[in-house]
Amino acid sequence: MKDIKEKEIGDTMKEPKFSRLKEDIKAKIVHSEWKAGDKIPSENMFAAQYHISRQTVRKAIGELTEEGYLYAEHGRGTFVSERTIHTRTSKNIAVVTTYLSDYIFPRLIQGIEQVLTANGYSIMLKTTRNSRAAEARCMEELLSKDIDGLIIEPSKTQISCRHTSLYDQMDEYGIPYVFIQGYFEQMKKKPYVLMDDMKGGYLITKYLIELGHKNIHGIFKADDVQGQARHKGYVRALQEAGMLYDPDSVTWFYTEDREVKPRETISGAIQAETPMDAVVCYNDQVAVEVIRTLREFGKKVPRDVSVTGFDNSLLAKNNHIPITTISHPQDKLGSMAAELLLRLILGEELTEQELHIRVEPEIVVRDSTWKR
Repeated sequence: MKDIKEKEIGDTMKEPKFSRLKEDIKAKIVHSEWKAGDKIPSENMFAAQYHISRQTVRKAIGELTEEGYLYAEHGRGTFVSERTIHTRTSKNIAVVTTYLSDYIFPRLIQGIEQVLTANGYSIMLKTTRNSRAAEARCMEELLSKDIDGLIIEPSKTQISCRHTSLYDQMDEYGIPYVFIQGYFEQMKKKPYVLMDDMKGGYLITKYLIELGHKNIHGIFKADDVQGQARHKGYVRALQEAGMLYDPDSVTWFYTEDREVKPRETISGAIQAETPMDAVVCYNDQVAVEVIRTLREFGKKVPRDVSVTGFDNSLLAKNNHIPITTISHPQDKLGSMAAELLLRLILGEELTEQELHIRVEPEIVVRDSTWKR
């Protein structure tokens, strides 16, 4: 019994080193440090470097061989595979989104699925929770699977992408991909389907100005291109109307504080008696929180403060005060991305306009705004 327990403890101690060895080898292949045909170090070298047995090394190499990363030649050693796993005939499409539970994504995915299913494709669904590290892990996993294409909502697009080599690998393997909702600045020439977020921010702010609002606060997301673009539209509308842009009237929040910062901003402005007769919100979720906070401080919407959202989600429609917002063709955006990807898979020659699709926004007026 004692010997069994000691063996179990020893195996447990080896497991992290086994996992690290396997992930290190995989990372060197995925990031092209080791290229197809390169011979990897011997079992003895790995065993000495990672302080594990040759049997543990053999297990890691065996798993990577089964996954298509490596192949062995008797008497010669182990080599990096050509990764011929990507046959482009699997009828599998990977779809990667930042969130699955958020109010937009179910309908967006529904639009993607309708088009792909009608054309005989199946979906592999992944989520990153808007984490770039998680996005990189998803990409690494997908590069080891047989997929015909990828639709991806990239994470924190306002921050420079550090894993462009993984997208380069997609290009190298001939796997087409389409960005949806946003893109990295370094990859703006790649295919995408987006809302015209700057125009949306402009239209909603201009509408408030036309209603007679003078002190219009803005709440925007700092770590994605949608937030930056909506802010640019907000600034443009103010400038066009001859109104002074006040940076103190703008709040920026990040993925990590999205549930806290908007509420703190509004409560702080009310307590400081800051002039405020309207709030342009990054999206409908933020607008709901802003309205709730205003009510907690005895402010009436829209009589005291008008509030706008963005996305025309069910939250905006079903809120106790239905929210004026910008329309978001959720399922249409998904179907357009799927149709573009299918054209890329077929190898069609596409114009820049066909590769870079921006959907026109429209205002949906409801009860959260009124004329001053």
